[in-house]
Amino acid sequence: MPPNLTGYYRFVSQKNLEDYLQALNVNMALRKIALLLKPDKEIDQQGNHMTVKTLSTFRNYILKFETIVTWEEEQLVCVQKGEVPNRGWRLWLEGQMLHQEVTAREAVCQCVFMKVK
Repeated sequence: MPPNLTGYYRFVSQKNLEDYLQALNVNMALRKIALLLKPDKEIDQQGNHMTVKTLSTFRNYILKFETIVTWEEEQLVCVQKGEVPNRGWRLWLEGQMLHQEVTAREAVCQCVFMKVK
């Protein structure tokens, strides 16, 4: 049975965000702003329904889904189809730490969040 990811997570660290944003063709000004942000994550998991909120002072994102993602053992995986090849993300827990890996083209960005509630 997959783990329940429900909780509020504070940003701890990120690696390679600028490479990832360049792979998505994000302009330099927005990349510089994004690199300054330290977003939090709030996850609500109710059975097969999940809401993932990414919260920051600049912009909030809310992703609600039931079927666009799959579980691969202990990792929640989303493969996104579209103009950018090899785009997607993974979420998994290691203790109280939530790990997120996002990919686009050859770029891989890794973020870590600590569960606070």
